[in-house]
Amino acid sequence: MPADLFSAKCLKGRLEPTILYMGLRERDRELWTSQLLGWREATNTSRHTQDTPCLRYSVVQCSGQEVVERRQMEVLCLPRLPRVAVCGGTHGNELSGVYLVRELLKAKKQALKEEKEEKPLSVLMVLGNPKAVQLCRRYVDTDLNRCFTHAILNCPLSDRPPYEMIRSRDLNALLGPKGTRESVDLVCDLHNTTANMGLCFIAYSDCDWICLHIFKYLQMQLPDVPMRYIHFDVSNKESYSLDSVGKHGFAMEIGPQPHGVVRSNIYTAMKLGVQHMMDWIHFFNSGTIFEGGLVEVFTMVKNIDYPRDSETRNITAAIHPQLQDRDFCLLHPGDPLFQTFSGETLSYKGKEPLYPFFINECAYYEKGIALSLARKRRVIIPAIRVQTEEEQQANEENFASEEED
Repeated sequence: MPADLFSAKCLKGRLEPTILYMGLRERDRELWTSQLLGWREATNTSRHTQDTPCLRYSVVQCSGQEVVERRQMEVLCLPRLPRVAVCGGTHGNELSGVYLVRELLKAKKQALKEEKEEKPLSVLMVLGNPKAVQLCRRYVDTDLNRCFTHAILNCPLSDRPPYEMIRSRDLNALLGPKGTRESVDLVCDLHNTTANMGLCFIAYSDCDWICLHIFKYLQMQLPDVPMRYIHFDVSNKESYSLDSVGKHGFAMEIGPQPHGVVRSNIYTAMKLGVQHMMDWIHFFNSGTIFEGGLVEVFTMVKNIDYPRDSETRNITAAIHPQLQDRDFCLLHPGDPLFQTFSGETLSYKGKEPLYPFFINECAYYEKGIALSLARKRRVIIPAIRVQTEEEQQANEENFASEEED
């Protein structure tokens, strides 16, 4: 796509890096320009206000083509990340995270005995749904990872509430409260999928520079592991998963792995991912400057259900063999989508090519989701470093004065 082509062009008598936007519709040019400027309508401002970058760009004409010129990218100073939570077992049958959290707890206990643990960084290791883990089931009464909206966390409880409703409030008290200054700085929630998705970050923001930089770092450290950054465009109040409790957060989703099973290669990829994430946090807190760059982001557009019988609501088709296991391979209108149980091929009838993911995810049968579809674009992330103590103090004073106003 020409929009992501960096090149050197002589603009206004200077030789500077540029990005060419050729053949894009007006709506798409506006979207890309606003992305480059780092602007974002404030659905998530309470969570990521401090992450708004100081970027300077201009739009010029060059030989009849619209060009967005990168004039200057300042280093963005962000608060330290002293408190981090690594969670597994939010779904009790997704076993890579369960066993990794247990291993991390064992290592932490040994480090405390040997007095090797570094004090500046507090890491909480949490088993999200211990009852479901014990039963090796996704959940006991209801899906815990849908219980963290502001409405659910703050609604009155019934006389006999579902176990996960109670557990979500316990976790919110431990890691949050959600949306407050007291919440942990980063939540990494570990998940497995039966879909062929590799290692994915799933986050509610496409402008959380901490999460995007961690993802970019993991891509560099694990070049042989297919990685994607998935963006769910949902407001902070409506964000429903455990990772939304932190100031920053993402789910680390790795597959394919059957539920109730642990595969060594998937476990190892998750373990390395968490190790590199912790390395990045140590480097960031120590003052390392991380250069900006481009990150591919897949923004979820919609879910597609299986074809169903109008009376019984039973499914009448399965994912087509030509689509199965082809997560993140572009799906064009007219491509095979389903194969009915009588052998008929049903084609994708969308108006635009989109990227499928969570194809034939086992846990989503009950949710009426055969696959999800996303648009891909490239996001420019700024260079970042940790705030100095003086900068952090000034930032806290400004925050306090804004709260008083």
